[in-house]
Amino acid sequence: MRIWLIGGTTESKDVANAIADLNPVITVTTPEARNLYRDDLVVFVGVMDLEASKIFCRQHEITAIIDASHPFAVQVSQNTIAIAQELDIPYLRYDRENLAVTSHDNHLQLASFAELLKKDHLFNQRVLLTVGCKVLPMFKSWQERTVLYARILPKLASVKIALDSGFSSDRIIALRPPISPALEKALLQQWRISLIVTKASGKAGGENTKQQLAQELGIQLITIARPQVDYPQQTNDLQQVRSFLNLVA
Repeated sequence: MRIWLIGGTTESKDVANAIADLNPVITVTTPEARNLYRDDLVVFVGVMDLEASKIFCRQHEITAIIDASHPFAVQVSQNTIAIAQELDIPYLRYDRENLAVTSHDNHLQLASFAELLKKDHLFNQRVLLTVGCKVLPMFKSWQERTVLYARILPKLASVKIALDSGFSSDRIIALRPPISPALEKALLQQWRISLIVTKASGKAGGENTKQQLAQELGIQLITIARPQVDYPQQTNDLQQVRSFLNLVA
């Protein structure tokens, strides 16, 4: 059996440790993500499109796929599902558990960034965006109508996207998670944030900390729901991962 584990997340590290005895082949997109895994595991770094992924499966004689990519990496999952179906490779999605929406009045969950931006949720607010760098260009037109801050990864490419999206240097903070609740709280207070916009990234993405601090500090919280993907099989249970691999071995 040859297992392809699509990684880059904390959850994928857990999967890798749980199936290390099966010698999975792991792929990640950044050198930083390589550091999540044990030194004795095989990890390839780089971005693969659909055709490159097919070649990868054939070269490594992949017989099972565990997709533990980020919940918002929709294209990665859709490509992998298509490859699994075309090459007749068993596929399992391992996902971080979705947190329940907190019950306080200031927490709103929306289906997409488009839904957020078509209304006046951001108007006249001091907004902290913890949504990654890729969607920051969508907020460029709001720079004159509200006060926007962006928290991004400490990467030159991410900083450039933020600057090109109209964020001044004093409204960008580059930090690599995990971020302690104490630091998170200090940032919210220093910037006098009145609204946090985040993604439904689960506990591993710090979503629970944002919920708790928003309630404690009386800050409005808007959570963008995970994109809907039609996964053939899905679990957040490591035991079910082993069961799946036993069945397809």
